[in-house]
Amino acid sequence: MSDAAPALTGRDPRVPPERLVAELVPPPRFDTVRFATYRPDPAQPSQAAAVERLEAFAASVGRPARRRLLGRRRPQTAGGVYLDGGFGVGKTHLLASTWFAAPGRRAYGTFVAFTNLVGALGFQPTVDALGDCSLVCIDEFELDDPGDTVLMSTLLARLAERGVALAATSNTLPGALGEGRFAADDFLREIQRLAERFDVVRVDGDDYRHRGLPAPPEPVAVESARAWAAERPGATLDDLDALCDHLAAVHPSRYGAMVDGVTGVALTGLHPVADQNVALRLVVLADRLYDLDVPLVVSGDRLDRLFPDELLQGGYRKKYLRSLSRLTALAREAAPAS
Repeated sequence: MSDAAPALTGRDPRVPPERLVAELVPPPRFDTVRFATYRPDPAQPSQAAAVERLEAFAASVGRPARRRLLGRRRPQTAGGVYLDGGFGVGKTHLLASTWFAAPGRRAYGTFVAFTNLVGALGFQPTVDALGDCSLVCIDEFELDDPGDTVLMSTLLARLAERGVALAATSNTLPGALGEGRFAADDFLREIQRLAERFDVVRVDGDDYRHRGLPAPPEPVAVESARAWAAERPGATLDDLDALCDHLAAVHPSRYGAMVDGVTGVALTGLHPVADQNVALRLVVLADRLYDLDVPLVVSGDRLDRLFPDELLQGGYRKKYLRSLSRLTALAREAAPAS
């Protein structure tokens, strides 16, 4: 066996604000997605209807400004679409496809990526940095933090005033009767100044990451996790508690840079994380790992016990459930090698 694998705790990247702007593109996992590669479920007609609606929306982005009666030009009123649906129904696939199909300069990022950008640049510089875009796509719009929600609503209003088209998604719980529509209502209420510009596009279905598939792979022995990381060039090996301590010292906007070039992550000492601040940092890290399609091996407790019931039943439950869905997908990718 080769020497022990390096650890994420040894990484503390410094990311210039310019990189944060340049990285507002669909993550590598979605580099090749297009409307043509989306496979609507025949049992869910809303999926095919969503493709048709979004293709039309993408084609409308960046249309020339209209004229007033006296010949003076005014900005085209920016439109918006909101994709409403549960986990794993392909909303991110459709959002990225919209980005690829639209013309002009576009920006794409998660809700957290945009709030981090405001934190790094300041509010008005962020408006200026994005104001000449034809389209801004926000994946996983979060409704559970009032301060950040107001910030994003204001940012979107400023961008819409400049003629920027907007597209957004957020997650709702699958199988909860009526909850998908409630999520749409919540979204429109929070962006009330913009609500009339948004069309709600419903995307029904089951989580494709779990269709007919088993629960997360069983955790492996510590020695197996260490061997897997050591034998995989570019993989890292970390104890969960040590990693959580390190994440507290690194701004979430730098988590993506922290996993640059990482080909696999092995975590030992997995156990339920009861502290909400710690758990939310793990959610951000899980999103970055999923974006980069980084396989995951765990040792200790079962992966689906990472977030205890008191968190899963709290206000951030959608974040935690989305994170568990994504971590499970990454663990399955590593399972044959573990």
